[in-house]
Amino acid sequence: MHNSKKSATFAPKFDTIIKMNENNIPIVDCPYGDYMVGDASGKLMNEYGRFPCKIMCGVYALLVRGTAHATINVTEYDFKANDVLLLEPGSFFLIREFSDDALVYWIVFGSKFLEKYTVNNRMSLSALQLHSPKIHVNDNHMKVLCSMYDTIIAALNAEPTMLDTEKMVHIFNLLQTSYTKYAKEQDEYLVKPLDRKTEIYQDYCQLVLQHYQQWHHVSQYAEAMRLTLPHLCSTIKSVGNKTAGDIIIEAIITDAKSQLKLTNHQVKEIALSLGFDNVAFFNRFFKSRVGVTPKAYRVG
Repeated sequence: MHNSKKSATFAPKFDTIIKMNENNIPIVDCPYGDYMVGDASGKLMNEYGRFPCKIMCGVYALLVRGTAHATINVTEYDFKANDVLLLEPGSFFLIREFSDDALVYWIVFGSKFLEKYTVNNRMSLSALQLHSPKIHVNDNHMKVLCSMYDTIIAALNAEPTMLDTEKMVHIFNLLQTSYTKYAKEQDEYLVKPLDRKTEIYQDYCQLVLQHYQQWHHVSQYAEAMRLTLPHLCSTIKSVGNKTAGDIIIEAIITDAKSQLKLTNHQVKEIALSLGFDNVAFFNRFFKSRVGVTPKAYRVG
């Protein structure tokens, strides 16, 4: 296993995965570099659990040991050792808790890298993340994946480096193939007809993530899905144990929190980006759900 300190030094030609603004806020992407590889302890990960981040890059991560709890988009997940995580660009991610003994290995592909080199190779992974962004592998598979990570880091550390962007495209494709293979071997990923209620719930969540900035009313989603409003509301409640409106609100609040912490945008600009023409109404909406005003949340 490699030392966690290497994550910031093993490839000095690339920008670090986490950039800090003047408020010491992490922005998750590789803004200039194509990729990064490293690891992090549970203690370090907990330092970035204060607020949600919008992931602008693609992330593959292995939980080598320990446990974790996090929210991805509008769903909470528990993680344990041997879990593999996939985060697609545009995902909202909130770390809730990592155990002190946790160790995470990660490979991050920058948004520019994904747009330029892999746009035609990501559809299957997008579909898998919609189903679930994590899979669980056995001990032998985890050893193989960890060995892959160590080999990549050794190649990056070589003088001169033995990896470049072209080779990392092949590594991306290998990771995609491996993730898909592991996923399809597990019962929950076997091709089988979905329960209709579950299908509606998944479709609704996906639609919310696509349109929450413009559509704030459940009726708009019911119309787009060609379902009656009562049927949609009862289905979402029975499957997700939360109301259809709660899911819309959670997406809006998560985005608002992320922008307040990660950008210098004025509250008015954030409100407009989320479909609120009236800033005063947005302030009341935010405070009723979070307990403080947007400005207070930003400086808190």
